[in-house]
Amino acid sequence: QVQVVELGGGLVQAGGSLTLSCTASGLNFDAYAMGWSRLAPGNEREVVSCIDWNGDRTYYADFVKGRFTISRDNAKETLYLQMNSMKPEDTAMYYCARDGGGCLNDVRVADFDIWGQGTQVTVSS
Repeated sequence: QVQVVELGGGLVQAGGSLTLSCTASGLNFDAYAMGWSRLAPGNEREVVSCIDWNGDRTYYADFVKGRFTISRDNAKETLYLQMNSMKPEDTAMYYCARDGGGCLNDVRVADFDIWGQGTQVTVSS
């Protein structure tokens, strides 16, 4: 049974930090790239970050580069997103997903094929 569960969302003040975690089972975690996407009201879903199967390659959207860090622990089948220097515009539902595209140069939401239910992140000004 495939299960993807995100934890760690919440309310944080601008400039603060949050760490999201995603525990995935049943999807051959250590063989696939994984990623984070977000969806804010009125916006399109966008890729935030991804990481290849062994952590050697990562990708960050320009709007989080230098502030967010993605990592993974294959032994625990867990993906992380450390978010620092957060801004009100980071407010969104954050989703963990398997990246069927391998976290290559052209990272697209369409490549994410197995999703969690999401965790809400709210950044107050």
